[in-house]
Order: sequence, then C-alpha cells, then structure tokens
Amino acid sequence: MYLQRTIRKRVSVHGIGLHKGQPASLAFRPAPPDTGIHVVRVDLPGSPSIPVRAENIQATSLATTLGGPQFSVSTVEHCLSALAAFRIDNLFIELTGPEIPIGDGSAKVFMDALLQAGFAEQEEPRRYLYITEPIFYGEGDKHAYVVPYSGLRVTCTIDFPHACIGRSRMDVDINETSFTRDVGPARTFGFLKDVEAMRARGLALGGSLENAVVVGDDGVVNPEGLRFEDEFVRHKVLDALGDLVTLGRPLLGHVVLFKAGHDIMSKLVKKILASPERTKALSLGGSWESEAASSIAGLRESFDPR
Repeated sequence: MYLQRTIRKRVSVHGIGLHKGQPASLAFRPAPPDTGIHVVRVDLPGSPSIPVRAENIQATSLATTLGGPQFSVSTVEHCLSALAAFRIDNLFIELTGPEIPIGDGSAKVFMDALLQAGFAEQEEPRRYLYITEPIFYGEGDKHAYVVPYSGLRVTCTIDFPHACIGRSRMDVDINETSFTRDVGPARTFGFLKDVEAMRARGLALGGSLENAVVVGDDGVVNPEGLRFEDEFVRHKVLDALGDLVTLGRPLLGHVVLFKAGHDIMSKLVKKILASPERTKALSLGGSWESEAASSIAGLRESFDPR
C-alpha cells in the first residue's frame, strides 16, 4: 500500500477490437518508479506514447478515448480499471493497432494477464490524491461527486427505462479481492435496437454475444444469461474505476455516481484536478522524490526489472 508498484514481467493480451473488429493485441511491460501509466504504439515509427492523463481524453461517447498528436486509442476503461484495482502505479501498455482488445467485454482478460505477470513493489512511496472536501459535478439528473474517505469506495446507481435493467445500486470498497470477485468479471452491455445504427457509423463491428451483454425487447439475448443479477451496475463501477486512472495518481475518496457515464466521469476527474484546495497530495511511508527527468522513451528502453 505504501510503495509504488509495477509488474514483474512482460505479459501479452490478444483478441479483437470492439469497434473495428480487427485483430488487436497489447503487452503490459514493467516501468520504473515515477513513470506513471503510458500507452505506447509499438507498431508506429518511433513508438510514440501518451500518458494516461485527463488532458489526453479525446472522446467519451460510448467509451473513453485517449489521444495525442500521433495516435488515439479507444475503449481504454476496462484495461485501466484492473490497473486501478491492483494499484499499478507504473506501466507501459504496448499496443499494436488502434484498439485495446475487448476480451469478453469485462476486465477479466486484463486481470488474468496482470496476475500472471505478478506484482513488484518499488523503492519510491506511492503518491495518492486524497480528497479533503466534497467535489461535485452534475448535469441535469446525472451527477457524480467524491467525498473524503480513507480508502477507495464507489457507490453507483443506474436507472434505465428497460424492465430488464431498471434502477440498480452497488456500494463497494475497492481492493484486489472485491474487484476480482465482484466487479472485474462484469461485462459491458448494449441494446439490440442500437446495433444496426452503431454499425452504420463504423462502430461495434467486433461486438458479439461473446464480448457483450445484449439486451433485446424481451430481455437478455445471451444464451448463458447474466453473470450477476445486477451485472449492469457492476460494469458501470468497472468503467468508473478505469476513468479514475486519468487522475494520474491513485485516489483516496468515496465516489458517488448517479446515472453517470464516461462523460460525467471525465468532467468530475477534471474538476478534481482543478480543485487543489479540496485535495491533498499524500504519500504514506516516505518522503516524495522529484519526478524522473528522463524521457519516457528512454525509460522504457533502459528499464530492466529484477
């Protein structure tokens, strides 16, 4: 809890992209202390990278898209949610192609890969963002806020005008156990009536019953049904955790969400970052050191975890 964390060895994830429907792969690679989380396009000249930070959010429609001057990557939240739950501070996500693999629509494929890689504590103290006063963002009947808390807790309420979903609520303290058991396996979901329109826009071309819960007029279309009775709200908690990673450091606070999707979450994150008087930089177990001066490219090439 006190020290920064990366993984012990490089590990890969392969699959298809949700929107393009083309083969997609990534590798998680250890990074040195004070690096943060970076997405690296290893298939592009010079292997350009972007840090997973709020200022690099390009879009929040249906998924969170990060981008920089040389590339963008969509549907990052499932992958990032596992990093939040496992408290990974420093990591290179080496990506081949424009999309992160969708897996089965949950965070399971990323959880499995990270557990396979194993975790390594580093010598620098972890740098938390601690909420000292409530911070609120809302639009209409949708809102999100965060209040002081000694750990990371999420309370999420959804309300859909479909009998299969309706109003549902989840309240959970986030740790490796609760995430692995109760949140990480929850799959993304969509409505059958929206599929044709999305595909006409070049979206969800890789979507199927293998990587999403599909809801029709009469209920869930997937023959195996739901993994949890309230799988829909559990997945919204998963999404929110992924979006919180764009804060750039782990959060200590209680996040409360009502009908809040990626757009509301993105705006809450930016409001938190713009409210230094309501937050405190907190390092447990040691003094802070200065930020690494080397370039990300240099760090990625030179780091050899032991």
